Amino acid sequence: MEHRSGFVAVVGRPNVGKSTLLNSLVKQKVAIVSDKPQTTRNTIQAVLTLPEAQVIFIDTPGIHQPLHKLGEYMVKAAKAALDEVDLICFVADITRWTKLDEEILELLQNVQTPVFLAANKSDLAAKEAQEEFCARMRSRFPFAEVMAVSAQEGTGLDELVKAIIGYLPEGPRYYPDDWITDHPERFVMAELIREQILHHTEEEIPHSVAVDVEQVEAKPEKDMVVVRATIYVERDSQKGIIIGKNGAMLKKIGTGARMQIEALLGSKVYLELWVKVKKDWRNKEGSLAEFGYT
Repeated sequence: MEHRSGFVAVVGRPNVGKSTLLNSLVKQKVAIVSDKPQTTRNTIQAVLTLPEAQVIFIDTPGIHQPLHKLGEYMVKAAKAALDEVDLICFVADITRWTKLDEEILELLQNVQTPVFLAANKSDLAAKEAQEEFCARMRSRFPFAEVMAVSAQEGTGLDELVKAIIGYLPEGPRYYPDDWITDHPERFVMAELIREQILHHTEEEIPHSVAVDVEQVEAKPEKDMVVVRATIYVERDSQKGIIIGKNGAMLKKIGTGARMQIEALLGSKVYLELWVKVKKDWRNKEGSLAEFGYT
């Protein structure tokens, strides 16, 4: 039996459900999810291994108009991914087409790679509206496939995977069977902490935050893993918001993150969080490099 393998870039504007789609496809949490735009900052690889194929999905940051050097890095990372893959999966919201979707469609005119359209959030649209949207998109661009899916409910995902595999070349397994992501555990832990900050804070806070997991120490005698991490913000006022009154917000963030990290590691976790100010880090090359945005 032939074995197929290849790389699939998942692109789309912020907040269309790319990360939710990725987590649903590999049936495990590899990308953090939030209702706030520009949640994903790095290209995250998620590996789906089946008997007949191995698909490496690359979840790219949402393509948007950058407002700072971090934003420029995110958009550059997303566009670079288009040149290095076997297939592009463009995720759009079936209920809402925007100017940014239009710009991404324009960007895709210049690629030679086959492009799928995953019309996401089909659970929020009637069958007739789904068919109308898909027909309209087929007339706009020579998509290899157009499919209505729901990342939230899992509808249409098996069919999407089957179609993707059909477009991949014959090839070996690039990763061991039990790999789900190529990112080290520390990266995933930092993202899980950042996810809790996204969930619990408002306004400018979420995008001013970077998380650095500085120490992970197994304590076999206590059947526990100790994780120490620092949350960096850009201003003193933001530090106060993250900590909250009598440390209440930091405790809420820590509790949510600890539960997620325990699920990741399959072990009891003691999570220690610190909050520090690193002024205007999103516009400083040195700070971006320090946090892995290069």
